[in-house]
Amino acid sequence: MTYVDALVAAVPTANREKYIKHAEDAAVVFKDHGALKVTECWGDDVPDGEITSLPKAVKCKDDETVVFSWITWPSRQVRDEGMKKVMEDPRMQPGKFEFPFDGKRLIYGGFGMLFEV
Repeated sequence: MTYVDALVAAVPTANREKYIKHAEDAAVVFKDHGALKVTECWGDDVPDGEITSLPKAVKCKDDETVVFSWITWPSRQVRDEGMKKVMEDPRMQPGKFEFPFDGKRLIYGGFGMLFEV
């Protein structure tokens, strides 16, 4: 069954081009280790909610934009094996690969896909 990793983060709006480069470089590594597809989205209609919202969840500041991303894998097993390899990959090590945003406010989760139409 297809498996999806989803990520939400607040990125300084001024770092948009840095983020795109970061995401493109990371996508190559994920695909090299089994991911089928990497999708990146830059928020342009992401309202603050009264109780909950994506901006509140990542503590988005006025000079930041919410991004939403997902990585599609063939299965949970491929994802688990691939993610281990991604974390060990020299291209993803500190000094070679830095987040252009505050990684402490990144929200991440893995999901088994129910259906896709």
